[in-house]
Amino acid sequence: MNFDPSDRLIAVLYMKFKADIEIKNRKAHYQYFLHTTYKAGLQLLGTEVKSVRLGQANMSDAYCVIENGEIFVRNLHISEYKLGTDNNHEPLRKRKLLLKRDEIRKIQRKMKEKGFTLIPTRLFTSERGHVKLEVAIASGKKSYDKRETIKQKDNKRELDRMKKIR
Repeated sequence: MNFDPSDRLIAVLYMKFKADIEIKNRKAHYQYFLHTTYKAGLQLLGTEVKSVRLGQANMSDAYCVIENGEIFVRNLHISEYKLGTDNNHEPLRKRKLLLKRDEIRKIQRKMKEKGFTLIPTRLFTSERGHVKLEVAIASGKKSYDKRETIKQKDNKRELDRMKKIR
């Protein structure tokens, strides 16, 4: 089978697509208490899906907002697709979350309470190959809560070391 150089590049990039993508928001677990999680679909463009499958997404500054009964995620950075044309996507555009109406109502009720927010925690691909976003209703941690989290993590790490030695 003969390929011209551009086809080879596409074939190489296609081979680099990972089957199971999982991009986590590590800041979320440190800065918030996570209460309820929901798995939502994302309304993405074709080049965005290709970039996510290459693992080119960053969600450290991402947050969710509710507008007119719909939930959108903002500041979810999905890099431009390298082989995209002039129709490539905007990296920081707001993206709609695909949730059921009753789930959106539950989230809205919880968000009206003081101290709760909706944050994305994980970006992954489902078994069927669809890009999904896990969002969590969260409440902020105080500085002493964060110190406690660090202490627990250190203790767990120390116990794991002791188990490996034995």
